[in-house]
Amino acid sequence: MIPNSKKEIVRVMFDEISPKYDFLNHLLSFGIDRSWRKKLVQILGEHDPKTILDVATGTGDLAIAISVLNPKKIVGIDISEKMLSIGKQKISQLGLESLITLQNADAEKIPFSDHSFEAITVAFGVRNFEDLRKGLSEMKRVLRPGGIIAILEFSHPQTFPMKQMYRIYSRYGIPLIGKLISNNDRAYRYLPDSVAAFPSGKDFLRILEELKLKNVHGVGLSMGIATIYVAEK
Repeated sequence: MIPNSKKEIVRVMFDEISPKYDFLNHLLSFGIDRSWRKKLVQILGEHDPKTILDVATGTGDLAIAISVLNPKKIVGIDISEKMLSIGKQKISQLGLESLITLQNADAEKIPFSDHSFEAITVAFGVRNFEDLRKGLSEMKRVLRPGGIIAILEFSHPQTFPMKQMYRIYSRYGIPLIGKLISNNDRAYRYLPDSVAAFPSGKDFLRILEELKLKNVHGVGLSMGIATIYVAEK
């Protein structure tokens, strides 16, 4: 059956590329994605959360990175079973099973009660939501009052020459490398297309403000290639 909703298309796509996902993630970003996650963890650490939900956790890279903060509980959710399977293997190898739990769940129907977590994170996942505002509203619902949301996402560089270089690389380099290594042309054409369509920067900050979140701001990374969006409930 051919998937006909964005959610199903994304789920099937990530299931298909899961064996090569981690390798390509680091390769296509030249390893810079690791430093981006470290910056998010640093920001999160300033709030010292003890219960954390990592939405669109994928293979668990961010959940694992967050573990250095010594929280009491980290839960990662994702719609791709195969991505989660790889994440569970990584967590087991690191001996983090008692701290990090991964489960299959939809970001737009988070299976937890109101005010369940002190922090919620997402890395490179919100642009894949079928209904962006619904997913963000669900994140707000399960966040405790005073809690923090930290979202790492690709953005649109605005300054010369990064703007021009990134446009060429995302349009031609990413799809070519992704296809050669994963043998999945569609997935790595989707990546730059989804980044281009995402309301980054001030547009995304405005959406967070419209949801009545507080202290909303963005932290630009690597000359605008990515941004960490921070908000509090």
